[in-house]
Parts: sequence; C-alpha cells; structure tokens
Amino acid sequence: MRRAGNNGSALALFAYAAPFSFAYLELGAGVGALVLFASVQLTMIGSGIVQGERPSVLAWLGLMIAALGLAGLTLRGAGAPDPASTFLMVLAGASWGVYSLRGRRAGLDPLAATASNFIRTVPLALALAAAMALTRGVVVSPRGALLALVSGVFASGLGYSIWYLALPHLTATRAAALQLLVPILGATAAVAFLGEALSLRLLASGAAILGGVGLVIRAKS
Repeated sequence: MRRAGNNGSALALFAYAAPFSFAYLELGAGVGALVLFASVQLTMIGSGIVQGERPSVLAWLGLMIAALGLAGLTLRGAGAPDPASTFLMVLAGASWGVYSLRGRRAGLDPLAATASNFIRTVPLALALAAAMALTRGVVVSPRGALLALVSGVFASGLGYSIWYLALPHLTATRAAALQLLVPILGATAAVAFLGEALSLRLLASGAAILGGVGLVIRAKS
C-alpha cells in the first residue's frame, strides 16, 4: 500500500525550512549552500554509522577532511559567515538529512507524501508568522505572500516531490553523490545571477568538503 506523509516528516520539513529562511537573511547563497550540503551529508552518513555501518579507513579520512573543511569555513576570522546564521543553516541541513532519510522508506507516494507533509506544516508556519508579527512587527505584503507561494508550491513542492520519487530507487551512496552537485550549482548561480564573489576561503573549504564527501562515497561504493 502506498502511504502519504506523516507528522515526523512534516516536523523535519519545517525544521529545515524555517531555519533555512532565517539563515539566508545574512548568509551568501554560495556559503549557505555549502554549509547546508555539508550538514546534510554528515547527518546522512552519521545515521548510517549509528545504524551499524563500519566505514573504511578511506571513508573516515573523507569524513575528517569534510569536517575540517566545514570548520575552516565557519570558524571566526576574516571572511567567516555570521555565526548565528551559520548555526541555523547547520540545523536546516541536519533536518533535511533526516527528511531525506525518511523519504527513502519504501511505500511512500511521492506526490501524496509531499503534499501531506506540506499541509501538516501549515499550523507551524502560521504560528511562526504570528510570533514574528507580535514580537517584531513583521507584516506580510501581497507581493511577499505571492513570492512565498510560488517558491513553496511550485519550486520547493515540485522539487521535493521529484526527490521523494527518486530516493526509493537510489542507494544511499548514489543519493549522496547526486547531492554533490548542490553547492556547486548554488555557488555558480550566486556568482552568475547575484554577483557574489568566490573568496579563497570559500574555494578552499568547498574543495575540502566536496573532496571529503567524495572520498566517503568512493569508499562506500
């Protein structure tokens, strides 16, 4: 029997979307994508270790390199991103990792699961919006509501549905490998469309994170 979403997945989805939105108020698109990606991968790989996977020496080396890359990107110093926003993006990445792991369960109807999870997050989103309105005087404009609707329903909803459709047919290793493209595409789009600069710190940390995760994927395959 094909099943739809559930409260656990909806909570993971909200725990991803809310911190993600606040984090990008201060983070650049390229940096944010890299921090998000590293957090997702470390969460998914860490879950496998907790469940009994025994990484090889090469995999452990890759994990260490990726962790050092993330640390090098986020530690305080010249060019370091905002600490609070970075923490929120790490939380968002961990939550998306949990959401992806739950999506690999057999029997899920991708469209129904995504729609159900989105609907289940509505009360949480309304509560957060009310809290922001009361504490910070945030007002929802018609243009803002329209952009949020387009982003949520069409871009995110369609993307999550396709991702849930693909996940049951992918091994964890292949799913992780495909996500290597995320920070690359994010950084490229940030430079091309947002005029962001690629700093030496971002390039070095990005190479360490992507290379480390690549070593883990190679070891597991």
